[in-house]
Amino acid sequence: MTPMPTEGEKPRTTAPPPRSAKRALVGRLSWGLADQAASSMSNFAVGIYVARSLGVTAFGVFSLAWVTYGVVLNISRGLATDPLVVRFSGVSDASWRGAVARSSGTALGVGAAIGAGCLVVGPALGGRVGPAFVCLGVVLPGLLLQDAWRFSFFAAGAGRKACLNDVVWGVALVPAMIVAARAGSVAAFVLAWGASATVAAGYGYLQSGIRPRVTGARGWLREQRDLGYRYLVENTCLSGASQLRAYGLGAIVGVGAVGAVRGAELLLGPFLAVLMGLSLVTVPEAARVLRRTPHRLGAFCLLLGGGQAVGALLWGGALLLMPDRLGEFVLGGVWHSAAQLIVPVTLGVAGAGLGTGAAAGLRALGAARRSLRSQLFASACYVSGGLGGAAVAGTVGSAWCVAAATVSGSAVWWLQLRSALRERRHHPIPEVRTP
Repeated sequence: MTPMPTEGEKPRTTAPPPRSAKRALVGRLSWGLADQAASSMSNFAVGIYVARSLGVTAFGVFSLAWVTYGVVLNISRGLATDPLVVRFSGVSDASWRGAVARSSGTALGVGAAIGAGCLVVGPALGGRVGPAFVCLGVVLPGLLLQDAWRFSFFAAGAGRKACLNDVVWGVALVPAMIVAARAGSVAAFVLAWGASATVAAGYGYLQSGIRPRVTGARGWLREQRDLGYRYLVENTCLSGASQLRAYGLGAIVGVGAVGAVRGAELLLGPFLAVLMGLSLVTVPEAARVLRRTPHRLGAFCLLLGGGQAVGALLWGGALLLMPDRLGEFVLGGVWHSAAQLIVPVTLGVAGAGLGTGAAAGLRALGAARRSLRSQLFASACYVSGGLGGAAVAGTVGSAWCVAAATVSGSAVWWLQLRSALRERRHHPIPEVRTP
């Protein structure tokens, strides 16, 4: 088995001078921000285009497929790419390439297996939802492989390649969305969205020159089981909570309520996209900080989380000043339902942004037990608050209860990080050992 670095391992090369290290850090973060900007713009454009094309009810169906994809994506990340960025950031090229071949193969295998399940379940669902899930099953392998390339490039410090890959996806989306609009169905939009991601996944193979090894998935899962299975539970709690809340909201209030929530989230799309892909940049960087200057990890995480929270609040404040005419232009008929949710959704995003700083620190420390504990608590609060609020006060009540749950969950993340840092100072033995 390829030797894996631990947080106690010394760098293999001489540490660069402080100024060079800072310039390198700024460069990697800059490419990370550029990549997230490209991802945000693509997700935002897709959501807006679909919302304007389909209306609130059909957009709610599309949102159910989107949320389901989020669950599958987090399964893939927990098993395949989260262990990659924790253990193979800043290692030798040979070690990285071998790990990427098995990690991307694992992601591809997850997409194929769950995609096959969607092909079976979709026809049984019927209506508008069934065809959408069938199309989701077809495109899942490409969607997950594209995401795996992004993780791989950031682990290698090659954020430029990740950004370029997302740009290719965005360019491929344009003709795909135009064709889908002519078809005018939810299924067509799901297929167009996933097909363009598959184009970017193919380009990722050309960028890396690495062939995903699906046959290496079993070995990868076995080697990374100490982290992978905990991250799987943690990630599926996060995305599963969103899915349960969406399905529950649709059952309690109606599918239109799901579309309204998704519309409000689209208005904060740049920050939500950053949160979804945060580990692409922050976990590798936190791991580097831990190896080089471990005493600065807490400050790094606080700066990271605090910056996101402040940015979300400023963006939400600007949305409150947006005139109705502009809102209708952006979201069409979804605007009036989504506008009522701007304040609670903004507070929820700010709380989540603050918590992701602590989450990055726990991932870098390899403190999988503590991060799992935090995520279980946050997910339980999210589901109970979202559904309880919906039962009492409809869509608006659900949004406010979710905001309160997210802020509470963020507090738990920070308490766990503080305890983990204190333990490391007193007992500097990595929680996760590798051969």
